Amino acid sequence: MPRIAGVSTAAPPNVFEQVEIRQHVLEMFGPIAERLAPVFDNAKIDRRHFAAEFEWFGAPHDFTETNDHYIEETLKLAERVACDLAAKCGIATTDFDAIFFVSTTGLSTPSIDARLFNRIPLNPHIKRIPIWGLGCAAGVGGIARAFDYVKAYPRHRALVVSVELCSLAFQFGDRSKSNVIATALFGDGAAACLVVGDEVEMAGPRVLGSLSTIYPDTLDVMGWRITSEGFRIVLSRDIPSIVTSLVAENIQELLRAHGLPLEAIKHFIAHPGGVKVMEAYQSALRLPKDALRHSYDVLREYGNMSSATVLFVLDRFLKENNPGSGDYGMLMTLGPGFSSELVLVQW
Repeated sequence: MPRIAGVSTAAPPNVFEQVEIRQHVLEMFGPIAERLAPVFDNAKIDRRHFAAEFEWFGAPHDFTETNDHYIEETLKLAERVACDLAAKCGIATTDFDAIFFVSTTGLSTPSIDARLFNRIPLNPHIKRIPIWGLGCAAGVGGIARAFDYVKAYPRHRALVVSVELCSLAFQFGDRSKSNVIATALFGDGAAACLVVGDEVEMAGPRVLGSLSTIYPDTLDVMGWRITSEGFRIVLSRDIPSIVTSLVAENIQELLRAHGLPLEAIKHFIAHPGGVKVMEAYQSALRLPKDALRHSYDVLREYGNMSSATVLFVLDRFLKENNPGSGDYGMLMTLGPGFSSELVLVQW
């Protein structure tokens, strides 16, 4: 079976404590922010990394300026995680046969993977698969699509790169509830993951299968409204209830396809979309809080970095845990659509 051979993560250098961010938002937005101030306190986030200094957020920026900044900073982070991953796995960057670049926080044509080709040595025949619009689901979604790819090309190494600069979607003049809540939750980060085919001799958990699900009549649950000023967030309070009512059944569906009961899963690697989403996972899957401790830790230290977040969780899990041979794990994310992405692995 294909394997996950390694993970690398990185974050921008600007680090701010949640209490600092809270104060700045109160000063900028006034009464509406004061009413929503408890969101900052209850998010269980200590600090976040941003692609710009605080001064940048204190003035309006048009879409062109913001997107140019996205491209510049995204390339720096993509280069860093791709090179770090190659070094960690003991290969050259020219050894990647395909690159799946996932992001939903900026736009670029040529795509970021093409721009990356002009910054670091890559195979000139590398297959480029840029994926835009899956949002938070794209971390696991990228692994799932890379899994599909290496099943067809068992000698290949597929690079998955996620870069999300959520902070750059901040709208200076938007005093909506959703925009203020977003300032309490989202951060910036990047990650890379190597998925290899059966005939590549590298260690790592085996990928057994995946399941992608999109739910009808849920387009307004999560996403962007793209305006002349940039991206305006769409965020519904219904997300935890969807986890409880629908996602747990999808997990059971994937497990049934492999003849496994829920109890067989020893390790849950979940995208920490927020505290309420994590609590919904715990309730729906009957999990003790400790089962998602790596997700809570990443949320506390980085906030929600959209698609990159679950790869931070996976990286931490691989560094701090020693799963037993034969242990099963489940990677889980949710995103716009509204949709879920699941990947079943075994050590």
